[in-house]
Amino acid sequence: MDVKRITIDEDLRAAFVIRKEVFVEEQGVPLEDEFDQFDTLNGVCEHILVHYNEQPVGTGRIRFIDGVGKLERICILEVYRKFGLGKIIIKALEEIAEERGVLQVKLHGQTQAEGFYKKLGFNTSSNIFMEDGIPHILMLKDLSCKK
Repeated sequence: MDVKRITIDEDLRAAFVIRKEVFVEEQGVPLEDEFDQFDTLNGVCEHILVHYNEQPVGTGRIRFIDGVGKLERICILEVYRKFGLGKIIIKALEEIAEERGVLQVKLHGQTQAEGFYKKLGFNTSSNIFMEDGIPHILMLKDLSCKK
């Protein structure tokens, strides 16, 4: 397993392929909703790419909003979901937040993944809401009191 920050267009394109397969094809998110103005290498977001057996299989990004790191677009190709890669993605994004001096992160987690995020120290902070036709919840984590 290898996780790296995306700094070149080729890796960003690989992340887009993963996101399209997971969110658009598998989960039915409209293509026009999946990609946005933050999908660039201009520093507004930091994107990461995870490789397994030298193949790109997972991705995520962090965007900074009002002093909080928002973890977004976290996904792993279906056949690679049982190898602990989700935890690696979250840890890498949290490390980026800490490097920037950000001590709180949040995410809009799909309700089916709530237990996964709770195991990683996130707390549920909202009622269920719909995003792209999928039930989500707001989850927060304070990085200043890591376990």
